Amino acid sequence: MTAPIPRDIPDLPPIPGIPVLMPSHVPATAVMTPACRPLAAAYRLLVALAAAAAVAVEMTLGSPLRSLSHFAIQSNILLALVFVLAARRAWTARRPLPSALTGATLLYAVVTGLVYHLLLASEASAYALPDVLTGTATAPTGWHAITNQVLHTATPIAAVLDWLLLTAPGQLRLRRAATWMLYPLTYLAFALVRGEFLAPGTPGRYLYPFLDVDRHGFKSVLGNALLLGLAIYALAIVLVALDHARPNPIRRRVHHRTKTGFRLQPPVG
Repeated sequence: MTAPIPRDIPDLPPIPGIPVLMPSHVPATAVMTPACRPLAAAYRLLVALAAAAAVAVEMTLGSPLRSLSHFAIQSNILLALVFVLAARRAWTARRPLPSALTGATLLYAVVTGLVYHLLLASEASAYALPDVLTGTATAPTGWHAITNQVLHTATPIAAVLDWLLLTAPGQLRLRRAATWMLYPLTYLAFALVRGEFLAPGTPGRYLYPFLDVDRHGFKSVLGNALLLGLAIYALAIVLVALDHARPNPIRRRVHHRTKTGFRLQPPVG
């Protein structure tokens, strides 16, 4: 008479010397050749050149240190550098830049355009300063007018179009929104400290009228900074939400099927 088969069979001990295989993600580049995107590369390179040229011209027209102190100049320098790197990756069919970097660049470019057109260039605003780069209340003329429009209008629109038309959706993460606020907060501290080191009555002591402590007082300036910071954070959340809700403009149908039956697409950048 045979013994009954037990219901629960104990696990066998692992065989020594045999490593445990861990699951790993295999990128699409490991099984198919990524595609070059010359149009995206050309567009990003053109935008980067436009931003760099506008920054260079603005620095030659006035004080380089004062020009570099503006948020619009700094955000356009960042945009030019990031778009050059993104253009190179699109041309060489490499993986895209980290979304934390591209998302921050997009946010700062949009903030540059919105702050200028809603607060500085609007006649209905109490902080109107059309020629903020030179600190004059009159509309800019000549080369200043050209660089002013490139830095505050053209490059922010170009950054949004690149995000909507040339970038895969669902890349931005909500947890990065707080990290993106580090630069605006640092710039706020820089603008206030810079004004404190300059003598009272110095032209352009405070770069933006809503940060002018002499005119509005320190308490009002901190209130303006708090409202602006909350608006920037809300804008970051809106961009993340839109990034996950918008359609994919670069999805291409891949006709080639592998033997496993999976349809793979090359990464975009």
